[in-house]
Amino acid sequence: MSEAATLDSKAPPSAGEPPLLEVNNIEVVYSDVILVLRGLSLAVPKGRIVALLGANGAGKSTTLKAISGLLKSEEGEVTRGDIRFAGERINGVEAHQIVRKGIFQVMEGRRIVADMTALENLRLGAFTRSDGEVKRDIDMVYSYFPRLKERTGLAGYLSGGEQQMLAIGRALMARPKLILMDEPSMGLSPLLVKEVFGIIRRLNEELGITILLVEQNARMALSVASYGYVMEQGKVVLDGTAEALANNEDVKEFYLGGHGADRKSFRNLKSYKRRKRWL
Repeated sequence: MSEAATLDSKAPPSAGEPPLLEVNNIEVVYSDVILVLRGLSLAVPKGRIVALLGANGAGKSTTLKAISGLLKSEEGEVTRGDIRFAGERINGVEAHQIVRKGIFQVMEGRRIVADMTALENLRLGAFTRSDGEVKRDIDMVYSYFPRLKERTGLAGYLSGGEQQMLAIGRALMARPKLILMDEPSMGLSPLLVKEVFGIIRRLNEELGITILLVEQNARMALSVASYGYVMEQGKVVLDGTAEALANNEDVKEFYLGGHGADRKSFRNLKSYKRRKRWL
């Protein structure tokens, strides 16, 4: 990450252990032509929540799909660099095999199966498992999301907040070591956003699940994360502890200022100005 500005000299804290996930200088190309990620690097320590921030089109979702192996479904490919999970290189590994290794992606827009019940969706999340503890884990999911137990109809009739809870619950059924969470606040009311992020924090603290969180709501993301990265145009331009990012003047201006439709974008800054401020 030599081109990115770091707010302090510390790497993401990992208690002396190597990160659970390491993304090293990767490039991603779609349809053999469109370069989306340009030498992106990041690290996610075991047991932590790390936030990945950036404007629409910065490459955040592409980063998650590169890790989870879902790029192939969109004619994308990691053409350079290295992705390692628990020390093992996972570039080019099929998506279903990556799930079995312990990575599960909660997609943007929930992507629950609308014509299945909530219970059937949860069972679907356990499709890679062969143990006899699926029923116990369904009860565990219900303990975090009690509303899901009350909903016996088709999942397509759930509210947006309930569908997001179901998507997270389905991920838990795979017993993941790492959850890639893409825009969990999308389309939710402020009250539901607060509730969902409270549950995300609990899952991390109580179950020890590591989370890489992509989120437009930077304030909420930094409130639960220990470390964060800011992306622009396919690369990391700033990283630091969540506290340092929340207090950074550029991050405040572009993500935490609450300027609504008039909020500025990093893209609108001339390149020399970005280099002067960050690089």
